Amino acid sequence: MRITVFGAGYVGLVTAACLADVGHRVLCADVDVERVRTLDRGEVPIYEPGLKTMLARNREEGRLAFTTDAGQAVRFGTLLFIAVGTPAGENGAADLKHVLAVAAAIGEHIDGYRLVINKSTVPVGTADRVRAVIAEQGRADDFDVCSNPEFLKEGAAIEDFTRGARIVVGTESERARELMRECYGPYNWNRDKFIFMDTRSAELTKYAANTMLATKISFMNEMANLAEHLGADIEQVRLGIGSDPRIGYHFIYPGCGYGGACFPKDIQALESMARDAGYPARILQAVEQVNRAQKDTLFAKLQKALEGDLAGKTIAVWGLAYKPNTDDMREAPSRSLMEAVWAQGGRIQAYDPEAAQECRRLYGQRPDLTLADDRYQALEGADALVICTEWKEFRVVDAAEITARLRRPLVIDGRNLYDPPALRRAGIAYFAVGRGDSVLTS
Repeated sequence: MRITVFGAGYVGLVTAACLADVGHRVLCADVDVERVRTLDRGEVPIYEPGLKTMLARNREEGRLAFTTDAGQAVRFGTLLFIAVGTPAGENGAADLKHVLAVAAAIGEHIDGYRLVINKSTVPVGTADRVRAVIAEQGRADDFDVCSNPEFLKEGAAIEDFTRGARIVVGTESERARELMRECYGPYNWNRDKFIFMDTRSAELTKYAANTMLATKISFMNEMANLAEHLGADIEQVRLGIGSDPRIGYHFIYPGCGYGGACFPKDIQALESMARDAGYPARILQAVEQVNRAQKDTLFAKLQKALEGDLAGKTIAVWGLAYKPNTDDMREAPSRSLMEAVWAQGGRIQAYDPEAAQECRRLYGQRPDLTLADDRYQALEGADALVICTEWKEFRVVDAAEITARLRRPLVIDGRNLYDPPALRRAGIAYFAVGRGDSVLTS
């Protein structure tokens, strides 16, 4: 099939690469000239395991190309995926300007039947708006618009696309259903993963899925905070409740809050939709409130452990990305921590395997920020270590190395990576999340 993907960001690049990899001819379009030039040089502007290799292979074999020409992009594909950004506006609602701009370009250049596929995460009713914008141009009366939300985890996006649990498609058109079956056929062999529904239900499904996962995270963080006050160990509680198949172990790991491009934005957008519909979505409000507060707990623990005095102190930070296997720092807990430390006159020595360049882009060169080349270098002469991201290389630690390099043996673990008694026996003041001993309640 000939497929166009509008948007060379995270979702667009993964979609384009995976569809080309099974033999489709794919043209990926973006308005950012420099981004397209970067991709044409074989460079990838984001870090996602396996993506650079897949893009290079399919470019070399002639199945994948990039363009900034909207007319060429519309004329190229029978299937037109819209995979552009939907940033949050001032009131939390998703901003659809990029989606609607693509729809206008499609309406301007369309020259025959097209299936327009909303891949971006968009508010309920967006398919209707896209259909109306295309029709307004007056050039087309033979096209379909469907919703095909993505369920990609950063750090495992290719696996999620190629081996995903479901393929949700919102459409009332039989022609659209058949084209989508053909498009995803190579990824639908072992069982039928398609779930067809109306477009509005498909649009809501994406938001509902992310909100449910975020709710589990905030619930466990609430329980972890309660465990600290009651002297219980949240890790034992997690094992106890996760063994119930109705609950399961996924997304019940307590920590320092969720971040990234999806959960915070999608929950705010769904809450905005609820407000517009006149419905008070109290659980959504609580999920977001708990998460915002949870991001502040690392700094609160650190400040209490250092007796409130951070001026002139150096804090080592392990992990800058909001999660492992990505360089994405959007809404990352590390940012809340670092900015709070800087506001108190402290310094940061940080290490992350992938996000150093993104950190430099966000904060520039500043005298109170040092980006180390490895995890132990970040500890040198610091007054405390704070762990913000659970990268695999942090899971096994040399306690003697920590005590030798830190000015004082203090560790605030926002991801519960270590056994508290073991580190305390090594002479380290160790505080995790909900492990039965909190600096805030001691």
